[in-house]
Amino acid sequence: MGGGGQQTDRITGTNGRFGTYTWEEVQKHTKFGDQWIVVERKVYNVSQWVKRHPGGLRIIGHYAGEDATEAFTAFHPDLQLVRKYMKPLLIGELEASEPSQDCQKNAALVEDFRALREHLEAEGCFKTQPLFFILHLGHILLLEAIALMLVWSAVCMVMKVATYKTSKFVRVSVGNLFWAVSASDVFVFVRVCPQGASAGWWNHRHFQHHAKPNVFKKDPDVNMLNAFVVGKVQPVEYGVKKIKHLPYNHQHKYFFFIGPPLLIPVYFQFQIFHNMILHGLWVDLAWCISYYVRYFLCYTQFYGVFWAVILFNFVRFMESHWFVWVTQMSHIPMNIDYEKHQDWLSMQLVATCNIEQSPFNDWFSGHLNFQIEHHLFPTMPRHNYWRAAPHARALCDKYGVKYQEKTLYGAFADIIRSLEKSGELWLDAYLNK
Repeated sequence: MGGGGQQTDRITGTNGRFGTYTWEEVQKHTKFGDQWIVVERKVYNVSQWVKRHPGGLRIIGHYAGEDATEAFTAFHPDLQLVRKYMKPLLIGELEASEPSQDCQKNAALVEDFRALREHLEAEGCFKTQPLFFILHLGHILLLEAIALMLVWSAVCMVMKVATYKTSKFVRVSVGNLFWAVSASDVFVFVRVCPQGASAGWWNHRHFQHHAKPNVFKKDPDVNMLNAFVVGKVQPVEYGVKKIKHLPYNHQHKYFFFIGPPLLIPVYFQFQIFHNMILHGLWVDLAWCISYYVRYFLCYTQFYGVFWAVILFNFVRFMESHWFVWVTQMSHIPMNIDYEKHQDWLSMQLVATCNIEQSPFNDWFSGHLNFQIEHHLFPTMPRHNYWRAAPHARALCDKYGVKYQEKTLYGAFADIIRSLEKSGELWLDAYLNK
């Protein structure tokens, strides 16, 4: 039954002695350096493997002591290949009397969602249309070329912003196709070259966000660095503890000044370089530097250093507005809380919502208006989200899980309304509790 003294032998898989475990015992192994997970009723000791995991050590740690079957299936396109790498980590399986799901999850819902995924796979919804991505990559290169040809004109600023925005569409989409690949030349090219960003840094953040969306201490996207309080739980928590880094009851107002304008030009720029140096991502750093060299070689000869820097930051400023509004309209107004150990579908649906489909919304958001499907099926190419949406909605209706869809304007407005409400909760707790 999982004696600690046999841990090394079990990891190597050389002695053939495997145990059976209860959920209670599995749930004791949740701390860094001692982490177990369950996948398809098999128990794995991933304590040392987390350091070598291509998706980062934290994403596995977020599932320590839990059933990670649904996350395992969602993130790995080639399950058979990954299972081969997992064999040395196998230490046993759940006892026959134990349920397959932990934390009283709805077994019928979990099974129906698994069946839905298999149906969508059979329908070809996880197959990529190369022409779709080739055309979008060509779109990026064309806009870049036009911007350079119009470098003497103010139009170039508009074209550069369009280039950045479009490249983000492709970056997210192509990234979804390479969840298990960290060194693909195409992956690095599409993610890093047009952005001056780090593929490793983006993976580290984005995988965690998809694994545990809107979960405090697990989703880095809800780490507001004490600039904002979000949801219904954190504001009260801060208020009761008399935490006041900023006047949070006015956060829906100062959001316009420190949220969209500064996320990419300031916070992301600092965090990208800090992460690459701290974690020794030297290949990413080289690609990133190559972007800045290319940029300044192109623009300083026309504008000089000072105005080239101004242009660079103006484009980042415009890009940041688009990025914040489009990514946060489906998350900030939703439920934000600590870990509740929900099944995959329920966890994603309380943290995400969709925006109405239209040609403009599809283009403007890069198909992130299908945020629900993007989260339920992170390896699905974005051009197939619309095919999966009716099936996901039907499954939600069957089990009473709320499937939210908003207008674009309504989603934008909900960001401000939710920040205002959270600020009011903080003020009430700060003054009265």
